[in-house]
Amino acid sequence: MSIKVKLTLCISLLVATILVLNLTIYSISTKEGLKKSAEQQMLTIADQLSTTVEVTQQARQAMEDTTAEKLRAAAIAAQAELNPDIAGVTNEQLVALSAKLGVDHISLWTKLPDNDIVVLRSSNPKEINLSSKTWDYWYTAFLQLFTLHEVTVSQGRKLPHYWSGPINFATSDPSDINKWGYYYDGTTNYMIDPYINATSILDFQKIEGSEAVIQKMMKENASILEITGFNPQFFGKQPIIKIKQGIPVHNLDVRDIIFGSYRFTDEENDGIHLQQAIVSGSRNITESRIDGKNVLKSFIPVHAAEPYVIGITFDLSSLTNVLNHHLFILGMISLGLLLFSMVTSYWLAGFMIRPIQKILDTVNLVAKGQFDSFIPGRRKDELGLLAAQVNTMTSNLHRYTTELSEAADELRTTKEYLESFFNQTSDAIHVSDLQGQVWQVNQAFERLFGWCHEEVCGKPLDNIPADQLAATEEQVQKMLQGEAVTDFETARYMKDGRLIDVSITISPIRDAHGHIVAIASISRNITVRKQTEEALRRSEKLSVVGQLAAGVAHEIRNPLTTLKGFVQLQKMTGSLKASQLDIMLSELDRINFIVSEFLVLAKPQAVQFQLTDIRDIVSHVVKLLESQASLDNVEIELTISLEPTDVPLIHCEANQLKQVFINVLKNAMEAMPDGGKIQIDLMAPDPKSFMIRIIDQGCGIVEDEMSRIGEPFYTNKVHGTGLGLMVTQRIINNHKGTFALRSKPGEGTCVEIVLFK
Repeated sequence: MSIKVKLTLCISLLVATILVLNLTIYSISTKEGLKKSAEQQMLTIADQLSTTVEVTQQARQAMEDTTAEKLRAAAIAAQAELNPDIAGVTNEQLVALSAKLGVDHISLWTKLPDNDIVVLRSSNPKEINLSSKTWDYWYTAFLQLFTLHEVTVSQGRKLPHYWSGPINFATSDPSDINKWGYYYDGTTNYMIDPYINATSILDFQKIEGSEAVIQKMMKENASILEITGFNPQFFGKQPIIKIKQGIPVHNLDVRDIIFGSYRFTDEENDGIHLQQAIVSGSRNITESRIDGKNVLKSFIPVHAAEPYVIGITFDLSSLTNVLNHHLFILGMISLGLLLFSMVTSYWLAGFMIRPIQKILDTVNLVAKGQFDSFIPGRRKDELGLLAAQVNTMTSNLHRYTTELSEAADELRTTKEYLESFFNQTSDAIHVSDLQGQVWQVNQAFERLFGWCHEEVCGKPLDNIPADQLAATEEQVQKMLQGEAVTDFETARYMKDGRLIDVSITISPIRDAHGHIVAIASISRNITVRKQTEEALRRSEKLSVVGQLAAGVAHEIRNPLTTLKGFVQLQKMTGSLKASQLDIMLSELDRINFIVSEFLVLAKPQAVQFQLTDIRDIVSHVVKLLESQASLDNVEIELTISLEPTDVPLIHCEANQLKQVFINVLKNAMEAMPDGGKIQIDLMAPDPKSFMIRIIDQGCGIVEDEMSRIGEPFYTNKVHGTGLGLMVTQRIINNHKGTFALRSKPGEGTCVEIVLFK
């Protein structure tokens, strides 16, 4: 695809994006505006409707009050003409009296001993024996009238000795809607109940009241689907009275819908929004989908004597239709603008890329190796600068090409030299990746191990003995962490299965970014050298054995000379003094001690390791030497610096460790001929070890003698053999511990023994 087409598409895409964003923003803003307009419209309708309902209710209440006063007057007139005792009144008398007073019927209620209030006489036979005990607040009002108390229930009209209930269905015949009045002043044993049909009052509301206003508003606003008047006190609570043929009829005084219709029902959510509107005192608007329609429902509270909520259901599809019409017009305009921008950008792109075409032709010639081609022209814009830079690049490429040719020849020579070195060196070299796959081997590798290049390349080299795997992996990890790995002595298998000793140097191979991508291993056969070193070690051991034997012979010769002299004296004189015999026994003990020390050194005894408390061993040795220390004016102080949780158990041979501590303490005591103090500290430098530090105040050891400590038969004591510290060090080594000695002349000596758990 050419730049001309790409530039055209980019400009067109940019324009299309701007137009789409414009349409989107317009759609969102217009939709919100229409929605707010609909909300305002619903609020206006609610205000108009609430005013109409208020006026209608006032008119209806006036009609009801007038009717109630008329019924009270009829009741008082009936009382004047009727016998105070209900037994003296007949139903026929009540029929005639109803016609005379202008009411539909008159019923007489009497309170029975069980507190039930029933109709005993009535001009309407259906009313006779009607009970009121289950009539809720009606029954409460009846009881208060019979006790000459003021009626406290809120429904109905209240006058002295009189209460008129709200318009309601007749319990005896729910098809009738009546207005009742109840009068009792205590002069009779019954309550007088005149009532008339109230259909005319309800018809007034339908013709002139809220229902008529609702129908008119819905005709004028096609988007309004429904207007509903909710009574929050009874919404969701609908007591019913069963009429004939089992048809339920709602009581007029407990209606949840006081006017309008309620076809778009969502009782669960509507009840929540209804209560929120009542509690907050402000409108509550929500969107929902009911009966396949997207609707906007508004719940607007009306604050009156008995608060109610006006619910208005608005059809959102009407907003969508208006919005879609506007969007269609804008879309057609945008499409025209897009086509115009495509044509214009195509022409403009062709004009702008003409200089680029000239630059492209020159670059094509340079790509073919014609470095004498240059772009004419002296434009002052970016394209002119680009042309100048291309000309400079062409000149530089000619120079760089020449230099690269010379460098390639040099690299070729270097490569041949490195390949010759790689293949001709006597050391075996193999290169493998980080997963162990062999990349390359040289000829020395093939000669040393026996595998040719084809047998190992692309495969892991499996010639490491099992006991050397861990050590080899450790060296590789050290190399990967940047440490040098040189002359790592190990063993490797050859192709024929023989095991040879090799010295390996491991080096990383890095890429241009410094990351390790491969490992180069240089192996050298050191089998002959190992054999030579082993022969030298054997020779050194024989030499040491000879020196040790000569030392033992020299040490034993001195006491033997003394013994020989005394034996010769015995032979000549025939008797020896007791002191001379003591000297002979002392010299024999000395010979026995030297031989014993030599046997311990030359042939270690079989030991049995077990867990032992190091405190018990040290304490036992201190008690063993306390008497001798007191005679030599030496004080031994033991300090144990351990946490309560640090139980000093050591896997050891207790008798050998006792010998170690005895040897060290005796040396410390002998280093203080004039007495002094020996400090013994037992501590735990870390959770896995224990340290025993023994510090004396003796004469100390000079630096020249420090290097020879532990050599057999080297001692500065008059009667010493030099084997004590040698045996001590050997016992500590057998326990995998450490033995360290620090000393300065005149400042004493410090011995540190570390044993591990």
